[in-house]
Amino acid sequence: MSGCSRVFRHAVLQDKDSIIEFLNQHWGSRHPLVNREEFFEFYYHSREKLQFVLALEDEHIVAVAGYIVANSNAVPDGWVSIWCASGGTNGVGLELMEALPRLAGIRVLACNNIRPKTMAFYRFLGWHADRIPHFYRFGYKESFALIQNPTQTPFPSPQGNLQLSLVSSAEQLDTLGIPQTGLLPHKDVWYLKRRYFSFPYQQYEVWAIQDQTSFQGYLVTRTVEVPEYGTSVLRIVDFIGTPETLGNLGNAIDTLIQSKQVEYADCYCAGISAEIFAQAGFLPRHPEDSVVVPNYLTPPLLENTEYYYFTNHPENFVLFKADGDQDRPNIE
Repeated sequence: MSGCSRVFRHAVLQDKDSIIEFLNQHWGSRHPLVNREEFFEFYYHSREKLQFVLALEDEHIVAVAGYIVANSNAVPDGWVSIWCASGGTNGVGLELMEALPRLAGIRVLACNNIRPKTMAFYRFLGWHADRIPHFYRFGYKESFALIQNPTQTPFPSPQGNLQLSLVSSAEQLDTLGIPQTGLLPHKDVWYLKRRYFSFPYQQYEVWAIQDQTSFQGYLVTRTVEVPEYGTSVLRIVDFIGTPETLGNLGNAIDTLIQSKQVEYADCYCAGISAEIFAQAGFLPRHPEDSVVVPNYLTPPLLENTEYYYFTNHPENFVLFKADGDQDRPNIE
């Protein structure tokens, strides 16, 4: 646009109505994270800030990007949640995405569940974009209600002697703290309390990982009941610890699978190797595999789901299903 005045800036609280109006006009539908107040407040209004960055031309919004932070640090890590540009301004939208870490003061930036055709945009910025690997382990059932074309490949024998104990309250996290893992993004106690104890929907189980003498980290799970098929599934949606700790959780996870009598356990995770998941007793599901390990279960959709992500900091980076705005109910 010749002669226009273009500005990139962080949003202020007074921009909220304008952002919602812009997204409703240009997103293509009324996004629940924007139009349901409990979601908007949970995802985009924390630390007394409105977590959006804006591109304006002649003082009119032409692109927005909303983000979620992983910790309460002055320079946090975080995930992009929603990104939208008005028609004909996709180049401005890409500029805004590139500027987001600077405008928002974000150290490590990522996005969970991008469209595969947009991976080229992020690679153009010099960032890493890829498929999120999917790992699974069958439960102890004589037959399957959800699994289709079950694999005949034997599952690796689970390893490890670490134990899981349920964290019964958010306050217990203050006593346990956060282990030093060297992995990114960094998640702190503030984030764990907010994400798993204050989420407006869905119940999570946060497990403390321990050996006989020390605290090693956290595993976060969600059990999904599927009454239409008379079965249930165990989701591993987050983990905080070293990869070696996850590998040594195999027997403890297997005990969970047995005690909950689930049909299968699964985990979407980028950044931790298939070899580590094999130690925990899991197989990777590849896109070309015939086995179907359903992801959408409310209502059940008996097909595989592929997810993709990007990050501007691939070194020591990990991503799980509950990161960003994922692992949320399908609400209109």
